Amino acid sequence: MFDVLGKLGWFFKQSWKQYALAVVLLMFACLLDVVPPYLLGSIIDILAAGGMTKGILIQYVLFFVAIIVGGYFLNFVWQYRLFEGAINLERIMRQKLMLQFLKMTPTFYERNRTGDLMARATNDLNAVSLTAGFGIMTLIDSTLFLGTIILAMGFMISWKLTFFAMLPVPIMAMLIQYFGKLVHERYMKAQDAFGELNDSVLESVAGVRAIRAYVQEKKDEVNFADKSEEVYEKNMHTAKINALFGPITKVGTGISYVVAIGYGAILISNGEMSVGQLVTFTVYLGIAVWPIFAIGELINVMQQGNASLDRVQETLIYEADVQNTKHPVAIAAPSAIGFNNLLFQYPTSQVKNLQQISLSLKKGETLGVVGKTGAGKTTFLRQLLREYPLEEGQLNINGIDIASQTKEQVLDWIGYVPQDHVLFSRTIRENILFGKEDATDVDIEKAVHLAYFKKDLENLPMGLETLVGEKGVSLSGGQKQRVSIARALIKDPEILILDDSLSAVDAKTEANIIKNIQNERAGKTTIITTHRLSSVQHANEIIVLDEGKITERGTHEELLKQDGWYKEQFDRQQLEGGGA
Repeated sequence: MFDVLGKLGWFFKQSWKQYALAVVLLMFACLLDVVPPYLLGSIIDILAAGGMTKGILIQYVLFFVAIIVGGYFLNFVWQYRLFEGAINLERIMRQKLMLQFLKMTPTFYERNRTGDLMARATNDLNAVSLTAGFGIMTLIDSTLFLGTIILAMGFMISWKLTFFAMLPVPIMAMLIQYFGKLVHERYMKAQDAFGELNDSVLESVAGVRAIRAYVQEKKDEVNFADKSEEVYEKNMHTAKINALFGPITKVGTGISYVVAIGYGAILISNGEMSVGQLVTFTVYLGIAVWPIFAIGELINVMQQGNASLDRVQETLIYEADVQNTKHPVAIAAPSAIGFNNLLFQYPTSQVKNLQQISLSLKKGETLGVVGKTGAGKTTFLRQLLREYPLEEGQLNINGIDIASQTKEQVLDWIGYVPQDHVLFSRTIRENILFGKEDATDVDIEKAVHLAYFKKDLENLPMGLETLVGEKGVSLSGGQKQRVSIARALIKDPEILILDDSLSAVDAKTEANIIKNIQNERAGKTTIITTHRLSSVQHANEIIVLDEGKITERGTHEELLKQDGWYKEQFDRQQLEGGGA
């Protein structure tokens, strides 16, 4: 049960001064709580003996006032310091998770659902934070505070009465321990179900247009209701066990009260106790209700915190598939890129996705990559982006294996425009500046011009300050592509990669963008994958991929002479263009 505290040992070691102060003050506050019942018993005995005077009354009142003021101060400080630590732990863990998410390669996201990752970054971290705050408080209350009360009852009143009144406590502890294990198991299932619900909601929101277009709202609503019901049922299974903790504690303390009053009356009649001592004892029992109940809360919180921490740790210890070498080679700038018999296969694939890829690309050259859908064009580009570990063969930059260079060095040279254009829920200006944060207005204007987006920008309500909405929902497909292209061009990268990035623009716009890139990027490397062959006619070399193999290669003119797939596709597109 207390494994979670050991797993969080690094944090408690880091924040030991803060927690030490909170725990010490909490212990002093617990000791203060023991004093008022004792004073109350003394007052009752004095009243019963008829010895109460004005001076004695004032003295006791001052004692009570001092305890109230001191208790207020102590409780404020320990609560503030303890729960500040819990909030700080959640902040640190959330930062670690976010950094982990950013470092992870596609394989990680293929194995983990987005909704489940969100659940770990929210619900699970809340449970871990609760352990470091409320959990520590209940640990102190259910051990030191309860121990202090038992010692006070034994030494100040009667060990015999204390022994019999505390008999139900071990039985309650065993029952609570048993139910705590059930809570752990059911809570894990509830969190998994919550992750699936999150994932379903994300898919529905992202695909709301498709859902409406195919009139699937009712079906999606039923699907959501089913998953929501599953989360409800699994949480209720956990809640049913949690609900048993309170009654167990109340029954146990009720039995303790019956024993205390019954046996206490016998002790009073035998002259072994006074009425004031019995009143003090029953008040102590009343105070002990929370520490006894805290045992159940402690087990509940620790079990849930342990389950959640395991889920979070499972994410944090995941090693990225592509790691930097311990002794990287630094290169000033890429002057040549070489593929030598490169083979690659996705982790989930049954066949080789790239086979015997060999080519060289010098600085300033443009490479065109074409082929039918699923031929391996994007897979080819991913090798340069270091998204997956290399297998057989070699990919080198300046003659040095890319695995001997850091990912950061390689990616810093690259400006990448993917097929799926990712725009953030910010302004167009901010989306373009994502490529180069310190760019000037002149740089932005130049990037917009190169991406042939200036005319569109003039028609938008607020120009560069127009909010694009989530994933660029307020822009057309072609506009999204050109914002993405502007974002890559503002970086002025050594290597520009366009992954079918002109598919949503018309032929005239495409021709202008290609012309701008040719003029602006003279002396720099460009790689373009496309289905529209007009985008790569100017390339120094064009390769045709089919099932991961290079089946044709050469310049535009050379490929037309080969009378293969390229020539067939070019003729078809020429006819389609003419018909249009």
